[in-house]
Amino acid sequence: MTTSPAFVSDPTITVERMSKWFGQKVAVSDLSCSFGTGLTGLLGPNGAGKTTLLRVIAGLLQPSDGSVTLLGENPRRKPAVYAAVALVPEEDAVYGFLTARQLVRYAAQLSGTSTDRVDQAIDDVDLGDAADRPISGFSKGMRQRAKVAAALVSDPTVLILDEPLNGTDPIQRANLIKTFRRLAEERTVIVSSHVLAEVERMADRVLAIVDGKLAAAGNISAIRQAMSDIPYRVRVETDDARGLAGPLMTVDHVSSVAVDGGTLHIETNDLSALGRSIPELARSTDARVTAFEPEDESLESVFRYLVRRR
Repeated sequence: MTTSPAFVSDPTITVERMSKWFGQKVAVSDLSCSFGTGLTGLLGPNGAGKTTLLRVIAGLLQPSDGSVTLLGENPRRKPAVYAAVALVPEEDAVYGFLTARQLVRYAAQLSGTSTDRVDQAIDDVDLGDAADRPISGFSKGMRQRAKVAAALVSDPTVLILDEPLNGTDPIQRANLIKTFRRLAEERTVIVSSHVLAEVERMADRVLAIVDGKLAAAGNISAIRQAMSDIPYRVRVETDDARGLAGPLMTVDHVSSVAVDGGTLHIETNDLSALGRSIPELARSTDARVTAFEPEDESLESVFRYLVRRR
């Protein structure tokens, strides 16, 4: 039975006390987690160890300590399991003189899989209209999509995407997110990204890495609730902000109240209790409340809290 949000039942990838260092620099330290079918967002500031973790999982790097298991096998002893893994690196590792179709076909040949899926992989990333143009003339967003198509052509069980949204415009980004979510219905998809709003839209589960260590895991609400040492911030819209602010300051679970026109910015250590208190206080003061919204349950705010703890 899974007891920690860092782990999933029926995992396809298991990372156990894995560390990776380069000389005196420790990139990943004693990290344990697992991944299963579905989409997991991997977050962390620059230099946190995200790319190192992904490259260890993909087999490009060997752990300095600990282990990684793929599909129940130790890939260092059975490297054939890496055939089920595809990595889309952040770097533009593409041949500019090739067309997108040639790149995807080449990827299929390198992986030893049929080229029958070339057109499907190109269609999956909405690159059909440009498939026969040289990649050297592509925008960065189009090159990103070509790289994703090259990874999809082998129909991998595990798809690893390192900053795949870089350089994409809003429409391309929305289409890629839709594609990733669809792919995650049948396989393990790991997306590393600093585009927090997009990760929040596409990932039901998030792993946050700070200084090479796992800082938090789970969905956004669960991570925020686990951060009990940080008060919640709530925005309340009302027609009598000052009249409601006074009684609020007498409530035990409220630590501060700031008035900004018709808006109250409230800090509390008990969000549920505040939600019960507001209607009662509004009735007693004849104030009309039109909005009650947590200000810090977004992925961006949770991530900011985690980094601040460094």
